[in-house]
Amino acid sequence: MKKSTLLAGIGLALSMAMAGSANADTPRYDARQHHQRGRIVNGVQNGELTMRETRRLAGGQVHLNRVERRAEADGVVTGRERAHLQHEANQQSRRIYRQKHDRQDRN
Repeated sequence: MKKSTLLAGIGLALSMAMAGSANADTPRYDARQHHQRGRIVNGVQNGELTMRETRRLAGGQVHLNRVERRAEADGVVTGRERAHLQHEANQQSRRIYRQKHDRQDRN
């Protein structure tokens, strides 16, 4: 059971990594997204994240990708849109940190 849970979590995290977008308008944001996905994968591998936490964080990453696509839809990312992207990424980063450092472990 534990092995299948681990494999499912890793599969979910890897699918998140493959779903990311890469656009020249937001290269720093894309690098940050990649780093955050890596943090989630690391949390799954180390047992710091439960499956429920992993699913929620994966959903947060999907939300960030959606916000980025919306900002890039017209071909120009304005300063206001960049600030919104940064704010959303900051919130997700805090969520990742909190979930990895709460005392819940996958047993």
